[in-house]
Amino acid sequence: MPENQGLTFERLPHPAPTDSAQREQALANPGFGSVFSDHMVTIDWEEGKGWHNATLGPRVPLSLDPATAVLHYAQEIFEGLKAYRQADGTVALFRPEANAARFNASARRLAMAELPEETFVESVRLLVEADRDWFPTVEGGSLYLRPFMIASEAFLGVRPSKKFKYIVIASPAGNYFKSGAPAVSIWVSSDYSRAAPGGTGAAKCGGNYAASLVPQAEAIARGHDQVVFLDAEEHKWIEELGGMNLFFVFDDGRIVTPPLTGTILPGITRNSLLTLAREEGLDVHEERYSVEQWRADAASGKLIETFACGTAAVVTPVGKIADRNGEVLIGSGGPGQLTQKFREKLVGIQRGTVEDKHGWITKLS
Repeated sequence: MPENQGLTFERLPHPAPTDSAQREQALANPGFGSVFSDHMVTIDWEEGKGWHNATLGPRVPLSLDPATAVLHYAQEIFEGLKAYRQADGTVALFRPEANAARFNASARRLAMAELPEETFVESVRLLVEADRDWFPTVEGGSLYLRPFMIASEAFLGVRPSKKFKYIVIASPAGNYFKSGAPAVSIWVSSDYSRAAPGGTGAAKCGGNYAASLVPQAEAIARGHDQVVFLDAEEHKWIEELGGMNLFFVFDDGRIVTPPLTGTILPGITRNSLLTLAREEGLDVHEERYSVEQWRADAASGKLIETFACGTAAVVTPVGKIADRNGEVLIGSGGPGQLTQKFREKLVGIQRGTVEDKHGWITKLS
């Protein structure tokens, strides 16, 4: 269980924040994940002491002993969420409590200390307020937030660390995909699996993403934007992309997404879209869908839309699937009507232009 409720954060002054001209230049075209704001949050945990040393201060390099456990045994987890500029000029977070809960689920799977959910949310809130001038000026821009935790004890031995460090950094974000195409192209990986039953597929840990890099590079080398992984047992059932969940829309009105069986990350965007779809009375199913059926349904026209979803890219249409047997267009190869509708509604809720009926928005100021 989480320890040390109600931590007080010490605020450290920044000796040399980025000047406004340099910041504005960086914000004009931030891309994704390459520009960072001035501050960060850090909190330490130690066995017998719990959570302590909560600070909001300058973003600085970390100093780690070469024997630090995370460098040898990859005991680490992370989250990803965004802060949005609202229509009324205020700033808000989208479902931070869900990120906090998933962070602790990942911590339990990786034998790490759980962080009180209110401390998680407060850490993110403090960083956004400190770096609110870092919101990008590009259309659709947001402030991407990366909370993460590493095993910080210096030792060589295969056991859970007795020390952890929790950190939050922020990155101004523009568009996630750089191809500029109206829909992304997906390569089906036949040689690699993302996760296996009993593994860490449902946890948001770096090892899952490291394992996806070779197949992702293969997809890009073949001219595609993303890779989709199949199940590890039969290499038949569609699971997820390297960092996004998938939805399939059929001509009879059905919507299908792969079920959460322990090998798929329980996406918060995925959960939000399921809620919105069911709210509208749509015929939604969480069930297995094979890659062979995906190709056949796309070729016959029975499948009319496919879209990927996640925090970074929100809702992204999939226009084409490809494997060693060739390529198949999905629908017209561009964004479908339901994909567009879902994206507009979810982005509208996040940015305060569509009513939030579920209490998903946390206003900061």
